[in-house]
Amino acid sequence: MRLLFLGDVMGRAGRKAVSEQLGRLRAAWRLDFVVVNGENATNGMGLSAGHASALFEAGADVVTLGDHAFDQKDMPQHIGQETRIIRPINFAPAAPGQGARVFQDGRGRKILVAQVLGQVFMKRPFDNPFAALDGALNTHRLGGGVQAAIVDIHCEATSEKMAVGQYCDGRASLVVGTHTHVPTADAMILPKGTAYLSDAGMCGDYNSIIGMDKAEPMRRFVTGMPKARFEPALGEATLSGVYVETDDKTGLATRIEMVRQGGRLQQAGPSPVE
Repeated sequence: MRLLFLGDVMGRAGRKAVSEQLGRLRAAWRLDFVVVNGENATNGMGLSAGHASALFEAGADVVTLGDHAFDQKDMPQHIGQETRIIRPINFAPAAPGQGARVFQDGRGRKILVAQVLGQVFMKRPFDNPFAALDGALNTHRLGGGVQAAIVDIHCEATSEKMAVGQYCDGRASLVVGTHTHVPTADAMILPKGTAYLSDAGMCGDYNSIIGMDKAEPMRRFVTGMPKARFEPALGEATLSGVYVETDDKTGLATRIEMVRQGGRLQQAGPSPVE
């Protein structure tokens, strides 16, 4: 199976990059399943129902959220209707939506998608991410009930992301970090066969401060005083993420490639599939 995961979509620039490029990449790389983290797609804070629909129209099969999951007022209701949107699994049990769900690709193969929030340096306490993932991964076993499993670990600390990757090694096809908006260079296949990347980066304008127009963040760093609200940067965006190939029998990864398409970053990605 050929999987693509794209990191945090940041505002209008990120949405535009996904809309313009994802269809081309699906065809060139013959992608079977695409997951996009969309939690910053609406003005950098959360995801609206309309922008969620735009990501699906662009070619996403599933959209994951994060700590800004319900910043947009229409999402708590919309997530109950749109089952292709996944919020963190370790939110309170009463939270709307689901944190893990099994989907199918065009050939009927089953893919588990789960998202979990980290606890280190996060502003609010969330339930233990390791225990939360155990429930999903033990219920939907790789190579048995599902042919692939993708875990989005949304948190600040790379150490916690790495711990989740090692904890899930052999039980997931891919563990990939989101939230920090900077792509890391540690794409690898772990000893038991799980593809891993500490952070997929963002789909946004990198001539910015983690996707925001530079002026206000810079002012706050220099003076310590806020003056205006943060606004997403609007320059050409880089589509950032990770490409993974898996073995249908085991669900384990056989290949991993970093993805950077368009914008300012050095370009990366698999060669087109013949």
